[in-house]
Amino acid sequence: MAKLEQYIQVGQKRLRCGYTTGTCAAAAARAAAELLFAGVAPDVVQIDTPAGILVEVDIEEGSLNGETASCGVRKDAGDDPDITDGILVSASVKRIKNKGIFIDGGEGVGRVTRQGLDQPVGNAAINSTPRRMIAEQLEKVCQKHRYSGGLSVVITIPEGRSLAEKTFNPRLGIEGGLSVLGTSGIVRPMSEEALVASIHAELDICQAEGIQDLLVSPGNYGADFCRNQLGLDLNHAVQCSNYIGDTLDYAASIGMRSLLLVGHIGKLVKCAAGVMNTHSRVADARMETMAAYAAVNGAKPETVRKLLNAVTTDAAVDILQEEGLLAVTMQELTERAEYHLQRRAGNSMKVELILFSNRHGLLGQTTGAKQLLRLHRKEG
Repeated sequence: MAKLEQYIQVGQKRLRCGYTTGTCAAAAARAAAELLFAGVAPDVVQIDTPAGILVEVDIEEGSLNGETASCGVRKDAGDDPDITDGILVSASVKRIKNKGIFIDGGEGVGRVTRQGLDQPVGNAAINSTPRRMIAEQLEKVCQKHRYSGGLSVVITIPEGRSLAEKTFNPRLGIEGGLSVLGTSGIVRPMSEEALVASIHAELDICQAEGIQDLLVSPGNYGADFCRNQLGLDLNHAVQCSNYIGDTLDYAASIGMRSLLLVGHIGKLVKCAAGVMNTHSRVADARMETMAAYAAVNGAKPETVRKLLNAVTTDAAVDILQEEGLLAVTMQELTERAEYHLQRRAGNSMKVELILFSNRHGLLGQTTGAKQLLRLHRKEG
């Protein structure tokens, strides 16, 4: 199996990237469509990923059974410690009368049973970006073979049902298998020690370039919000992943003057409970924190129960909005998060915070955030 020769430097380690399950599904679907139309399955297909990286993926287990063509891709997670590394992701494609491309999940792909996830209840747990990737690859094959009809594609993961028991899927309300995920198409390996070291290295670079006021986000969602919604310059922005506490500690220790933290509520609501490593395996107080602050602001017991049972923070925000408690709850959550962040950073460095949701936009910001926003726009 050919391996993805794409590397990232994480601290002092050079780690190899891999493919997401979404990339595997898209490649398998592309190969199956080629088999359907040409009668021969390709050995390799090329996939354009959302990350802008063109990858070549090996194809295996091609078969043509009547009007249905099937191909598989063996997932390569690179140096990431991913339980799905090496699993087979397969796609079965057939022509249909209705125009369009219809995507579903079969054996080993989970099905959504609770509201608040990327897909509606009843859908296969194939997230939006992988669905778009699959559709784009099938459209390319249709154009190549001048086919104007419709296609149905079913993604299967033979080992998915058993592996899903080792994930958060059952707790999230995704039953029967794994999710097909990936926002970039590329798995970037994460080693905790090396990743923290890389964050420190980025901060050292900022200090060396005379930067005293930091713009920090946990990941791509925060960076995208900074760029697209807040109009901020990201040339010197730092991504801290889940390691908010470590980032604050180090930034303060090297004499930074201020730090503006911009992040999705799903991560940063945990800071309101004093959680400074936001990885789900370390702590997950999202719903408990939102429910507690809603209760303080008059939420009824049944509303508190709804919040505690919410699958995602977006779903919890929907509940608060319906009950007329969103603004006051977000204000208190933001203020409490600021308290814990400032306490962790100490008195030498000012910390401000902006919370947002992809669905609801800006949810809360601390009093001094506006001043730092102007500063970072000015620097841009």
